[in-house]
Amino acid sequence: MTGRPDVLVLGGAGVDTIIQVPELPLPYADSYMIDSGIRTRAGQTGDFVALGLAALGLDVHHLDLLGDDPEGDLVRALHREHGIALTAPAQPLGTKRAVNLVGPDGRRLSLYDTSRTRAGDRFPEATVRALAAAARHVHVTITQPCAETLPLLREAGVPLSTDLHDWDGENPYHEPFAYAADVVFLSAAALAHPERTMRRVAERGRAGTVVATAGARGACLLAGGELTRIPATAPPAPVVDSNGAGDAFAAAFLFGRLSGEPPEVCARYGAIAGAHACTVPASRTEAIDRDELLERAAEPSRQDSAGRP
Repeated sequence: MTGRPDVLVLGGAGVDTIIQVPELPLPYADSYMIDSGIRTRAGQTGDFVALGLAALGLDVHHLDLLGDDPEGDLVRALHREHGIALTAPAQPLGTKRAVNLVGPDGRRLSLYDTSRTRAGDRFPEATVRALAAAARHVHVTITQPCAETLPLLREAGVPLSTDLHDWDGENPYHEPFAYAADVVFLSAAALAHPERTMRRVAERGRAGTVVATAGARGACLLAGGELTRIPATAPPAPVVDSNGAGDAFAAAFLFGRLSGEPPEVCARYGAIAGAHACTVPASRTEAIDRDELLERAAEPSRQDSAGRP
């Protein structure tokens, strides 16, 4: 432990193998020639949130299970490189890993290796309690075994956030996270009725703020019972990969929240950071820094790349 961190990020550490494919969905073929290369790098949802927060100047501590394997070494090296404190109890099954197929338009298809988790996995209770008690805020990813920590975190009295990613609004796995967090992020991609789902999360749980992101269509912010449309921000360069955009949005939103900004400003920070993330190739781990975020936020609101407000 390195003093009082601004944010404890719980879970979501792992390694991705990135494959650029000619289109998505990928038609069946016996083989494809990949001239852009196949790259493996550290960085899954918790890693990206931690990196985004650290790039914005916040003190971050990351807790997750890691294997004593080459993938775990990549994750440890990533945290050392960016000065992010990491507590990593042993995972005998190995470090989480995935394969991301990335299309020319930046869309991705992720294949997760579930063989590296098991139902009985747990974080050491004393470690969770100590780290949560020291933090100003805890961001909980939906990877295992984070669900088991939610009662401990609520006992600690620390504010919580979570990202439900592409929840369909029905899968019961996501509900403990949705109803325990004070701030809930999710993608609108799989939601038939985003506003209805957002209001249900707020009514049944603790969330005073719910944000549904929708890519180039911007985002919806529910705060204090009021729904606000947040315009998308034009990316500063061509879009090459959407991987990590939601994590960047969450990190910048939390930066704003911990800086005392109102929810609408936090959401604008998120939109700017998410747009920036879409311009970073999947093979790199790079986040917008504080100076660039604040500089872009000070500019007049910009339209997205399709010209929509």
